[in-house]
Amino acid sequence: MSRLAIAGGSPVRARPYPAWPISDISEERELLEVLHSGKWSVGSDKIRQFEDEFAVFQHAKYGVTCSSGSTGLLISLKALGVGPGDEVIVPAYTFLATVTSVIDSGATPVYADIDKDTYCISCGDVERLVTERTKCVVPVHIAGCPADMDRVISLSRRNGLSIVEDAAQAHGAEWRGRRVGAIGDLGVFSFYQSKNMTSGEGGCITTNDDKLAEMARSLQNVGRDLKAGWYEHVRYGWNFRITAFQAAVLLAQLRRMPKLMEKREKSAAYLTSKLSHIDGVKPLRRPEDVTSHSYHLYIFRIEPEAFGFHSKEEFVKALKAEGIPCSSGYRPVYSYPFIMERTGPPSHPLTNTERASYGEAVWLPQNVLLGEREDLDDVVMALEKLRNHG
Repeated sequence: MSRLAIAGGSPVRARPYPAWPISDISEERELLEVLHSGKWSVGSDKIRQFEDEFAVFQHAKYGVTCSSGSTGLLISLKALGVGPGDEVIVPAYTFLATVTSVIDSGATPVYADIDKDTYCISCGDVERLVTERTKCVVPVHIAGCPADMDRVISLSRRNGLSIVEDAAQAHGAEWRGRRVGAIGDLGVFSFYQSKNMTSGEGGCITTNDDKLAEMARSLQNVGRDLKAGWYEHVRYGWNFRITAFQAAVLLAQLRRMPKLMEKREKSAAYLTSKLSHIDGVKPLRRPEDVTSHSYHLYIFRIEPEAFGFHSKEEFVKALKAEGIPCSSGYRPVYSYPFIMERTGPPSHPLTNTERASYGEAVWLPQNVLLGEREDLDDVVMALEKLRNHG
C-alpha cells in the first residue's frame, strides 16, 4: 500500500486540472470592437446586447448588469422596498454577501437551516421563521443546484413575501425547465473570476417585472432617470455599473456556456456514480425537478473517521496533498464576529448548517469537471487511497 502524500508518499496526481478562466479569439474580437468604438461605458451597445442575450439565456424578460453579485443583491432588495423594520429570511450556509446585502439595506437577516441532502434552504424552516415583519426570502441555488422553487413560491404567496434568487453560482440552472433568476421576483448572478462564466468581476440582475427592471437600472446608475436626462437623479442610488469591456468578455463567455454546461453535467454524473460506492463518501442529492444543474461546485459529504482522520480539515489537507484541488467550503455566516455583532445568533440551532460547515462538506471547483475521464478517475483514486489507509 502506497504511503499518503501528506506522509511523504507520492501523490496520485501531479499535473494541474484544466485552467480557468477560458478565453480565445472570441473575447479578443469582442474587446477590440469596444476599444475602437469609443464607447466604453454607459451608452455602449455592447452592454445592452449582453443584458438582452443573458436575459434570454436565463428565460427572463430583462437583464440589468451591475458591478458584482453582491451589489446585485443590494439593488434587488432596495428595488423591492426592503428596508429598516423588515426581516429577510436567508440560509446561513452561503457567501457573506447574501447576508451583508440585507444588513446594508437596513433590514434584519433571519437565518434558516439548509436541507441536509441538497444544502439548499430548508423550506420547512422558512415556514417556521415567517413573522409579520418578514418581507422577503432569499433562496440560494448553492453550487448551481436550484432550491425547491415550487415550495419557495408557495410559501411566499401564502405569506405575501417577495423572492430574490441568489443565483451567483447557478448560471443556466433550471428548476422543472425554468431557468433560475426568472422564477422569483428578481434573480442575481455573479461574474467573478471563479464563476462558470466570468469577466473577472461583475454581475447581472434578471426579472420579468417591468417596474422592478426600471428601478434596478436606476439604482445601479446613481438613481438616474435617463429618460429625463443625465443629471436627473430621482432617487438615492449608487454607481454599480459595469464597463463595455466586461460586457464584451461576457458575450463571448455566454456563447461558450452550453458546451461547458453539458461537459460539467456529464462529469458530475460520472463522479457521482463512482463516489457513491466508496464507504464514507456521499454525494449531495440532485432533486428530480432539477432539469439543469450548473455544477459551479461539486460537493460531496464525508465521514472523516472512516478515513482515519479526526476532522474534516485533516481530510481536506490530505486530499489536496494527493493533487486534488478541494476546499472545506463555507462556515456559517453567523460565525463571523463582525456579522454576529450586527445580526445576533440564529433563533434556533441550525444543525444541518453546522454539520455541513464543520463536519462533512468537501468542495471540488467547477474546472475539475471540465477534465477528461482520466482526470475524474484521479479524484476517485485519491479518495480510494485515503479510504484504504483509513
